[in-house]
Amino acid sequence: MRSGSVSLLAGESPPGRRTDSVFRSAAALAAGVVLLILGLILVTTTRNAWPAFAEEGLSFVTSSTWDVAGAAFGTLAFTYGTLVISAIALLIAVPVSIGVALFVTEMVPKRLRAGVVMLIDLLSSVPSVVFGLWGILVVAPAITGVYTNISSAFSGIPVLRTVFSGAPISGRSFFTAGLILAIMITPIITSITRETFATVPRAQKDAAYALGATNWEMIRGSVLPFSRSGIVAGVLLGFGRAIGETIAVALVIGSSPQITQRLFSSGDALSAVIANQFGESTGTYQAALIGMGVLLFVITLVISAFARAIISRAERRIGAESV
Repeated sequence: MRSGSVSLLAGESPPGRRTDSVFRSAAALAAGVVLLILGLILVTTTRNAWPAFAEEGLSFVTSSTWDVAGAAFGTLAFTYGTLVISAIALLIAVPVSIGVALFVTEMVPKRLRAGVVMLIDLLSSVPSVVFGLWGILVVAPAITGVYTNISSAFSGIPVLRTVFSGAPISGRSFFTAGLILAIMITPIITSITRETFATVPRAQKDAAYALGATNWEMIRGSVLPFSRSGIVAGVLLGFGRAIGETIAVALVIGSSPQITQRLFSSGDALSAVIANQFGESTGTYQAALIGMGVLLFVITLVISAFARAIISRAERRIGAESV
């Protein structure tokens, strides 16, 4: 027997196998606990919201009539507002976040990189109520004139003259809420995307440069395809923050439930309604507000699953093309 070797008796496991088994069990238990918690949240909220679901039926999600006195609880206008402001936030935040992440990982000098990253992380730690107060006290009054000028500029263009208008134009509007949300989710998407870009193999970048690629061609051909999954993960995290944000949205959206194409008009959102009205609710009214929470949960799950399906299909196609 060689010096330093370890002999195993018949039927005895290798030294590290027991540790691996314990670690595997602990990891599986942790994953199971997460799934259990999610399931319990969905079950308990659905049970508490059931009186509203049973009374309203499909009209809970298809009707835009929200009349507490008349016991009519339709959430379509609030769902519309939630999706609109989340879409505005993503349209603004995603390009900015990807640009900042690329700048930090590929262009900024190393001596400045730590400072830029620190500023991004600092922005993500600002409480949402601070963004909301800034939005209602500073942004909303100042941006009304900007909205008026934009509306005038697009007044002669079909469709856009409706989208970029208001009835009336208000600083507390869909677009203001989306803008504030964009500022809030940009650090989240930037951080995830930056970490993903940092994992791109150096050899892959050097190979692109060796073939004569410019910096942009290297990014487009090597960095972005490699980082697709990470970008989607960052966008989904940002979307989750946007769709569930409460205080900031409640302060700047205007609390005027309506379905309109006019982005400069006041609106309302699911999370804002829950925050503003839950304290005074009872009975079926309270159940309807809890049902809004269930609806938010389901919307997040559906959109996340849809995005994952798209990215999986794209990765399979790219893999098939590379064979």
